Amino acid sequence: MRRSLAGSSAIDQGLTARFAEALARLNPGGGRIGLAVSGGPDSMAMLLLAHAALPHGFEVATINHGLRPEAAAECALVEAACAERGIACAVLRVTVGQGNMQQRARLARYAALADWARARALAAIATAHHADDQAETLLMRLNRGSGVAGLAGVRSRGEVAAFPVIRPLLTFRRAELAAIVADAGIEAADDPSNRDPKYDRVRIRQALAEADWIDPVALAHSAGLLAEADAALAVFEQQLWAEHVATDGVTFRLTPPQVPLMRLRLVRRIITALGGNSRGREAARLVERLEQGNGGNLAGVLARVTPDGWHFSAEPPRRA
Repeated sequence: MRRSLAGSSAIDQGLTARFAEALARLNPGGGRIGLAVSGGPDSMAMLLLAHAALPHGFEVATINHGLRPEAAAECALVEAACAERGIACAVLRVTVGQGNMQQRARLARYAALADWARARALAAIATAHHADDQAETLLMRLNRGSGVAGLAGVRSRGEVAAFPVIRPLLTFRRAELAAIVADAGIEAADDPSNRDPKYDRVRIRQALAEADWIDPVALAHSAGLLAEADAALAVFEQQLWAEHVATDGVTFRLTPPQVPLMRLRLVRRIITALGGNSRGREAARLVERLEQGNGGNLAGVLARVTPDGWHFSAEPPRRA
């Protein structure tokens, strides 16, 4: 028989202390936080850890995308778990538009969570990303040829939908979190898409499971170091922006700096400022063309080379 959440066994103090330390580092102001709990084992373990380490210091929200028949039951699972512990829980219903379903679902989920957290005057949203997630992300992006920013993976603290997001489980393994839930004797939701090999992440996960010589915690640590490197590069980028970029708000002129990586970062920043959205490889190819003295067009931005530098402007609207 399944034990109730209220009667679950105590969590190992070492795990609780690790979680509390992460929260203290990521939420130094100590404000109330919101947990994003899907009902899966990772987020249910985060719920248990938060209740042990931060009683009365958090609230919970769970999302019903309406994409799977099981969604309502999974939300009810989270509601019941919270009710047994006297934790405030909100069920947020969202509508996902057409297109890339996973991406649109993610954007809709974070937008709803941010609106909820603002309304509740919370300091941050906590998600249940862990070391195995981070390792999978790093390997996926290595496989795609990502740069430093991409290889930094999931940041321990960031911003989504213009609201702070923290990830206090990045030093935890998936197996540790599953054990917390199993030891508590509670039920967790099972999303079959987590085993569907049509997704890149699932194939990477399966490959990692077979490569026991790879340490996901070490990979996650490396991703954290890359995030620090990216932050340092951002400071350098800001200095070069002031020295090498001139703009009237409509057009931009870049005097290319000597460091190739910084040329790429500045070009991507200019494209963003002009309303474009470029992928790393696309921007890199544009930089190569500019270095060869050729112009180009990327994400609605025109680029050309003149004796005084690289010039960028928004592409004129097409005639009907």
